[in-house]
Parts: sequence; C-alpha cells; structure tokens
Amino acid sequence: MEQVPLQDAVGRRAIHDMTGIVPGKSKGAVIRRGQEISISDICRLQQIGKKNLYTGPPPEVKDWVHEDAAAESFARAMAGNGVYPQIPPMEGRVNLKASVDGMLMVNKQNLLAFNLIPQVMCASRQGFMLVKKDTVIAGTRAIPLYLSRSAFNKAMQVLNLGPLFEVLPLISKKVGLLITGTEIFDGVIQDRFQPIITDKVHKLGSQVYKSVICPDDQERIKSELLELLDAGCDLIVTTAGLSVDPDDLTRRAIQEAGAMDILYGAPILPGDMTMLAWINSVPLIGVPACALYFKTTGFDLLLPRILAGHKITRLDLAQMAEGSLCLACKSCTYPKCPFGK
Repeated sequence: MEQVPLQDAVGRRAIHDMTGIVPGKSKGAVIRRGQEISISDICRLQQIGKKNLYTGPPPEVKDWVHEDAAAESFARAMAGNGVYPQIPPMEGRVNLKASVDGMLMVNKQNLLAFNLIPQVMCASRQGFMLVKKDTVIAGTRAIPLYLSRSAFNKAMQVLNLGPLFEVLPLISKKVGLLITGTEIFDGVIQDRFQPIITDKVHKLGSQVYKSVICPDDQERIKSELLELLDAGCDLIVTTAGLSVDPDDLTRRAIQEAGAMDILYGAPILPGDMTMLAWINSVPLIGVPACALYFKTTGFDLLLPRILAGHKITRLDLAQMAEGSLCLACKSCTYPKCPFGK
C-alpha cells in the first residue's frame, strides 16, 4: 500500500471504510471504501485522527483477498435456511440476520474450526435461542485489510462443509395436555398445571387442543394418552407422576402406551425428572411437579426445541448441563438470563 499525506489525498480513493467514534454516542464509517476524497473529507479525517491516506492494489489480487470480499464470501457460506447475509459489508464486517422468527441452530464444531484459523473471525448468539425476523444472529470478517489467499482458502474449506447457522421456524401444534394426580381428579386440590402449561404453549404459537385430568391409575393414564393421540394431538404434555414415589405411575403408563426413544432425567435444575418420548412419531414431554413452584424449568428449554422440529437426544441433554442451573431469582427475567445458555 502507498502512504499519502492527508494534504495530498484529494482525488485519491479510499481502499477501506474509515470509522469515526464519538464515545458513548456514535460509531460508523466516516469515509466508505472507494470514495473519492474531497477537500471537505480532509477535515473529517483530521477530526478522527487521520494523518495519512493509504492507497493500494485493486480489491482482488492474486495472493490477497480484500476484507470486504472475504467477509461477504464467509457470510454467504455461513448462512443456512432462515438466515441471510446483510450485504454490502460495513467497516469490513458482514452481519447475518434471521429471515424468519424461530430457533437459532449453530454448528458449534464448524464454528470452532473456523475461528481456529488465524486472521478470520465469526461471533454469534447462543444456539437454541429464539430469535425474531431481521435480528442479527452473527457477524464475520477478516482481521487484516488484506487476507492472505491461503488463509482465505482454509476458512472456505471449513465453510464448504455446510452452513454454520440456521433458523428453524416453530411449528404450531395441537397439544394434548394430560394432568395426572388422584388428588386433583377427586377435587381434593385444585389443578394449577393447566393455566401454566397453556400459557407457555400459547406464547410459542401453539394451542392446547384437548385437556384431560386423570387419576394415578396406570391403565387410565395409558387409555387417556391413546385417546389424545386419536383426537389428533401432535404433541402430548403430561404433568407430574414422574418422581421416585412408587405411587407415581405416569412413566410406566407412557411406556405401556408404546413410547419409544424414552429419555428420563435431564441435567437441568429445576426439571431433572423431565421425560421425553415419542409415540408413533408424536413427541411427548413429561413435566415434573416442580413446574408448579418454579416459574422457569426444563420445560421452557425443551418445548421450543420440540416445536422447531429438533429431535432431542441424550447427547443434547448432556450438553445442556453447563448453564442449566436456574438461580430461582425473586424477579425472573428469563430468557434474558444465563439459564439454559
């Protein structure tokens, strides 16, 4: 690159965006790449502390890739379904945005591999977060103004393995709610599960299609489960009956109803006795009694994944352990807190 004193820069063209910052007020490009410098621009550049202007090779040369071209290539390769790159680059960076409301999925292994390559970077929001359309979910750039072609090729080799980011829209489901407990069925105590579950389901765009209260009777629970399936429910939520108490029969009844791929127990507090299963491809979430006391539990972490069509595995649950200890704050701010992240 050629260094040109600022007083001699009129008529020259900038080879990169030049940023001006007013602490606590603003940050943005004062001069854009390719802009021809005028006399008035000289004053702006002096105000942001510039003494020289640099001119150099064209944006694309054999052994080097300009920061804008690199960032754009990275972003296009990173964007999967439900994600789009915000083009053109700004200050050498390209943001990736959600094109739909939904759940952000991050290929963590490939994101790590990309960031292990020197002189490139990508930062993103946490995977499995719910995001709104047109919100920023990640940003990428090359660190130097000109990235070596070898480093660029290494980065693209990682990205060619597949997108790093995807946003899965939540599917509206007809939820069958099975509330278990002889004490509730007999009217000894009033049910409080239905409004709790209904509110959480509705907030994510689904509906409680049918709700049933059933005593702690294994055959009755099994029968009611099958009836909810016959009624057309495509997601089943059961409540309580999942503890170590021998009188809690919900788990056994779910097994008897033909449940497959059962996952009982999760490294989530509260919600360690949560149950996941599938009956004839219909997902089932067993919510333990702790959800009556705690505002936020494992149900809040798992329900969005189910609605996004993500098949939860034991590995998924194990990977949730770090960060899945709720602090039970007096003033709950979930999801704007560390729980589940």
